[in-house]
Amino acid sequence: MQILGIDIGGSGVKGAPVDTARGELAGERFRVPTPRPATVESVVEAVAEVAAQFDGYERVGVTFPGVVVDGVTRTAANIDRSWIDAPAAKLFGERLGKPVTVLNDADAAGAAEVAFGAGRDQSGLIMMVTLGTGIGTALFLDGVLIPNTELGHLEIDGRDAELLASDRIRESEELSWEKWAPRVERYLRHVEMLLAPRLFIIGGGVSKKSEKFFPLLDLRTPIVAATLLNNAGIIGAAAGARQAAAGPGPQDPGAIQVDAAAQGDLA
Repeated sequence: MQILGIDIGGSGVKGAPVDTARGELAGERFRVPTPRPATVESVVEAVAEVAAQFDGYERVGVTFPGVVVDGVTRTAANIDRSWIDAPAAKLFGERLGKPVTVLNDADAAGAAEVAFGAGRDQSGLIMMVTLGTGIGTALFLDGVLIPNTELGHLEIDGRDAELLASDRIRESEELSWEKWAPRVERYLRHVEMLLAPRLFIIGGGVSKKSEKFFPLLDLRTPIVAATLLNNAGIIGAAAGARQAAAGPGPQDPGAIQVDAAAQGDLA
């Protein structure tokens, strides 16, 4: 089965066919800018533009930067508010003419890392943190995803955490690594206190520069950079679509272990 993964990000909508058994892109990635404003109609068309570059796929997985329940997008912190309570799986499915599974973006990226990347074969409580336009989080217990955690919105010193420590804030406030790292540490220490995870996996574009700020962090929890980098969302979206197609029952090797109904699938 050929599956297309599409990742809706703060700056770009990108997609590619995915080999979901190996956790790798099966073709060259195609990207378009995220529309401004990122309304329901404009983003659906951007996703359709990406999908139109490929053929032969049977299902599509799409990531979304917010809470997704039963295919409906419930929050829209970093995207147009028209997405609140939008039937995303239905809208994408009708536009593309294919079955579509919709997942939270950090959940998809984390699931890809747990199945194929830095979190593979790790037991216990693992947390993926994506530092980008906002702060995304994905939580896994013995490899099973606990969806829609959205812990990037924890309150830190009276502020939404992602307004303190996201990579967008680092860039907009022109913070040096030495000034930004303590903010990231403050956030991660708060999460340590609440959850005591066994491992932090740091994703997002800034993970490519982990050597710039990892040495500046003082944490009890081990911390590693994501290995799939900007392809994690695409791979995780496609893997989620594969699971939705398989339905309930034993998982294939490398499959995302999550209740697909919690994410949403248009059959």
